[in-house]
Amino acid sequence: MSTRPNPLLGLPFEGGLEDLGPEYWDVVEAATFPLTRLRFRNDPLLHQLGLDPASVSDDDIEAAYGRFEGRAPLLALRYHGHQFGTYNPLLGDGRGFLYGQLRDRHGQLQDLGTKGSGTTPWSRGGDGRLTLKGGVREVIAGEALQRLGVGTSRTLTLIETGEDLWRGDEPSPTRGSVMVRVARTHLRFGTCERLLFRRQPAQLERLLRHVVAVHYPHLAVNHNNAEPLLVAFYGELVQRVARLAAEWMAAGFTHGVLNTDNMSLAGESFDYGPFAFLETWDPAFTAAYFDHDGLYAYGRQPLVCEQNLRLLQEPLAMLLPRAPLEAALEPFGAVYDAHYRRCLLRRLGIDAASLPAGGLADLPDPVPATLRLLAGWPVAYGAFFAALAGRVRMGGLPATAEDLEPFVAGAPAPPRAEWLAWRDSWWHGCQAVADPAAIAAALQRWNLPETPVRAVIERIWAAIDERDDWTPLQQWLAQTL
Repeated sequence: MSTRPNPLLGLPFEGGLEDLGPEYWDVVEAATFPLTRLRFRNDPLLHQLGLDPASVSDDDIEAAYGRFEGRAPLLALRYHGHQFGTYNPLLGDGRGFLYGQLRDRHGQLQDLGTKGSGTTPWSRGGDGRLTLKGGVREVIAGEALQRLGVGTSRTLTLIETGEDLWRGDEPSPTRGSVMVRVARTHLRFGTCERLLFRRQPAQLERLLRHVVAVHYPHLAVNHNNAEPLLVAFYGELVQRVARLAAEWMAAGFTHGVLNTDNMSLAGESFDYGPFAFLETWDPAFTAAYFDHDGLYAYGRQPLVCEQNLRLLQEPLAMLLPRAPLEAALEPFGAVYDAHYRRCLLRRLGIDAASLPAGGLADLPDPVPATLRLLAGWPVAYGAFFAALAGRVRMGGLPATAEDLEPFVAGAPAPPRAEWLAWRDSWWHGCQAVADPAAIAAALQRWNLPETPVRAVIERIWAAIDERDDWTPLQQWLAQTL
């Protein structure tokens, strides 16, 4: 038996949230599982956390993140939240905990958080477990969004636990798992809402000063007093969330449950449940089967994010006047519009960094032309961009706009007027790029060869479920590199 120390147990964890005190969390114990079998490891993330992946064995990962050896305390965080418009004071980490916090190679503090690691005081009668399919879906979500340029949490490890889990009306059990994800923070808008519910302004100020110190340290340089510091924090959070919503929309991603307890105080995307990527472009597309009214539909996501930021003003108003908060929220729309445009243009191969100072000011705008084309052409949203990337990779840029023919294999003919308007605007936009090679590079960088729409995820899962064949998942992941 090897006596080599487990490098995962020697990571330099920091106190962070633990040092804030027990008002914000509960100490919990991890579940004990019948077995631990590593199914996914994210070696680039291990490297980001300061480790040489070659020095970390699968057994090391199972010991640290499946059996949770040698790590304490494990903290289930407390929070509330608005869920589909209704306030819920009974929330909190119900099937996960904060494993620890440590600095990555870039000096940024990162949370390691679990999902499926057992019951906590906030489980509300649930079993605290995660299905293996749910874990696979979260792996896919994080890696797809990372590739598409979305600020996102990512799965570090996924371990099968040997448990049979019963879910809803399913006639047979499904396999259990536990995962560890890396996120900038697990503190949420709902963390602040809980302190308003309990009328604890001092604890809120303590929490927010911690958030600023860790995730907005540049603000503390210019603001010594609490009021201007926290207003500046809220203003930057508004901009981060506006950019995040724009990234989701350009990616064709629908989070599905944009409750305030799923909104990060660092402005990062995390906590993937019933997410879905667009099939065809449709603002009314919903991800959650229980979202009967389309409250969190794809096209409503920017509005919902802005509304959640307005809800966050309620706890902040225990510490700050309302007027500067409203003023800080006002730029949301403009920031969203500018970033959405940038994100969609780079998916078209026209990265802002490759444009001259004047940009596309005197040219037809390819952004609205793209949306009009996709609204009238029944092609898969992600496949449109992937096919454009393939066309340029294989055939180069067309010499003239007229040389570009519809390129989505198997698709019906596009509506002629919308096709011509898009074709001409895209081609003229490409002509503004100083280095033509930058277009192919941007198309390769900002698009996925295969978007993980529901049918793709079901195909990957069927191989795992029916034959324990992980090859389709591994092949899909290899495409995202």
